[in-house]
Amino acid sequence: MSAIDAVEYEPAEAGGGVWRPPAGQGLPLDSGATLAGLEVAYSTYGRLNADRSNAVLVCHALTGDQHAAGTHPVSGKPGWWSKMIGPGLPLDPAKYFIVCANVVGGCMGSTGPASIDPATGKPYGLAFPVITIADMVRAQAMLVKALGIDTLFAVVGGSMGGMQVLQWAADYPERVFAAVCIASAARHSAQNIAFHEVGRQAVMADPEWRGGAYAEAGVRPEKGLAVARMAAHITYLSEPALQRKFGRELQRDGLSWGFDADFQVESYLRHQGATFVDRFDANSYLYITRAMDYFELAQKHGGVLAEAFRRARNVRFCVLSFTSDWLYPTSESRHVVQALNAAGCRAGFVEIKSDKGHDAFLLDEPVMSAAVAGFLAAAATARGLGA
Repeated sequence: MSAIDAVEYEPAEAGGGVWRPPAGQGLPLDSGATLAGLEVAYSTYGRLNADRSNAVLVCHALTGDQHAAGTHPVSGKPGWWSKMIGPGLPLDPAKYFIVCANVVGGCMGSTGPASIDPATGKPYGLAFPVITIADMVRAQAMLVKALGIDTLFAVVGGSMGGMQVLQWAADYPERVFAAVCIASAARHSAQNIAFHEVGRQAVMADPEWRGGAYAEAGVRPEKGLAVARMAAHITYLSEPALQRKFGRELQRDGLSWGFDADFQVESYLRHQGATFVDRFDANSYLYITRAMDYFELAQKHGGVLAEAFRRARNVRFCVLSFTSDWLYPTSESRHVVQALNAAGCRAGFVEIKSDKGHDAFLLDEPVMSAAVAGFLAAAATARGLGA
């Protein structure tokens, strides 16, 4: 019996909560370790229909969490995908039962390096096992089964969320009817790994990191994590977007002739770093970026990406990219679509003209919204949902 089959049924609770598997059941990891005391924090929007055929799993990106819509309990801001989830939007809770789970390794309720290690009674820190995108998906699959959902109507996600979408299609094709992968890739590029390494080194160079044991010391490596966020945030934007928003505009009249934030773009990045440390755990940042770096979907299939999708011929795919996204450029999405075609899968592809960079998938992009809404409507008709 697999870990997924062993999960006991639990009714879905409106709004979500924290799910725990039966006592003694851990999460098997790609590293060979087993994660004990698993907890998966999740949010739900809408209601599961009578035949449980309208469930949509939304997968979040690196710094996201389960609060995809509504008001975020920490920041007080709208959920990270409020542009896509809500009445009249592509992911309408009146039509779909939407589930979003904080990934394993995260810091918003799911088991991660800040969680208490049941073996020691102390925060895991660097004793937390290294995780992969496949591990994240494995935990989600356990949760979905526990919610009484045998087959998801759709799995949807952007960036790291798109990686999870592709992993779902490769590992659990019989449990996915449709898949929407936005601004993502089937493997992390050398450039992306390099950017992540800069961020990790910034965190680990902070004296307050304490070898990952900062929680026990009652401190946080805020400066290092803020710098990591600042560097990463640059990759989420495009040069035209930065120029349009900031250009070379100054924060005040005249130059400081020092190293204060003279330019508006400097102040913006400092603000991004300062607010990020209030809602994210430094060790989670290390673990999740490492999971993304390890991601290479074709690796277990002889290096042939099409083979990863060979069992997913009955899954309907929609792949979207943005012209100004240099973090996950259109060429990466085309590579995925070509592999899907080679595997005999049904795949649609849309390249969206936008100057907003990688972050476009989180913003108000009418073409993206229309494309996703149209794809889901057609898939719903094919599945007999009447949506």
